[in-house]
Amino acid sequence: MSGDTTTGPIVVAVDGGGSKTDAVALSLDGTVLAEARAGTSSPHVLGMDGAVALVGDLIRELLAATGPRPLAAANLYLSGLDLPAEIADFRERIVGTPWADATIDNDLFALLRAGTGEPDAVAVVCGTGINCVGVRSDGAVVRYASLGTISGDWGGGWHLGERALWYAARAVDGRGQPTVLAEAVPAALGLPSVQAVIEAIHFGRLASSELSRLSPIVFACARDGDAIAAGLIDEQAEEIATMAVTTLRRLDLLGRAVPVVLGGGVIGSRDERLLGTVERLLAERAPLARMELVTAAPILGAALLALESAGASADAVETARSTLTERPAAVVH
Repeated sequence: MSGDTTTGPIVVAVDGGGSKTDAVALSLDGTVLAEARAGTSSPHVLGMDGAVALVGDLIRELLAATGPRPLAAANLYLSGLDLPAEIADFRERIVGTPWADATIDNDLFALLRAGTGEPDAVAVVCGTGINCVGVRSDGAVVRYASLGTISGDWGGGWHLGERALWYAARAVDGRGQPTVLAEAVPAALGLPSVQAVIEAIHFGRLASSELSRLSPIVFACARDGDAIAAGLIDEQAEEIATMAVTTLRRLDLLGRAVPVVLGGGVIGSRDERLLGTVERLLAERAPLARMELVTAAPILGAALLALESAGASADAVETARSTLTERPAAVVH
């Protein structure tokens, strides 16, 4: 944590993903004054009260580090704020705080800004879960509920882990094809067998959210030649490309050179099969689109948006970009 002795206004930015939440305070010249980090702030995991409390604690930590300075802007971007009602609920719960007038939205907007400043763009995040947003210069926005299978979504670390266990279970009982996932899945979870994993989840000894830990195992097994694991990677690539191309089509941007920003821990693994397949599918279905991989943590985008909200100069924005680009994004190894 670092501080500053001046008294000028500051901006605060928060980016909350499925596994961690980053927060940063900056002066209006783009200097990073303080940083803080915590676990997930998703209201789908913590509940809305828990999400508000965690974000509030991070912001108070930043304000304590920077001293009594005017707050020019606060921009909060959280995974799990997928519906207008969720954003409104979060806003109602911060009434009376110094950041009550904050810009509040889904964390995809931070990822999008981290990857591009262009007015026509699409972003897909594939981390613990999967989501997509598209924007157009006239203000049109395409977004998705991203509530899992009930809203037509599939993908991200949790779904990859769930499917890995599904295939492992069927391999063990004879309903499915052989796969090394039958050994790799229980080993990754520290249990002796697939049956032990099934029972641990069923009886509540193992949270189903722990299945997201299996995502790196799927990638490793695919690289070692396992056909089932490779098929899961191809399925994930198909979903990423489908979301991007569908969004471009809904915005009437298929015929234009538009950046498709990709980020999140699963994408950040830089798996050759995954990214190569996404790139091929985009070339086939949206040939003018260009794939942009975000290597910096999405807090970069949240910080740039906060500075721009406060009317900071282009030089200040570039100063912040230069500093925060060094913060690596989360990666699935």
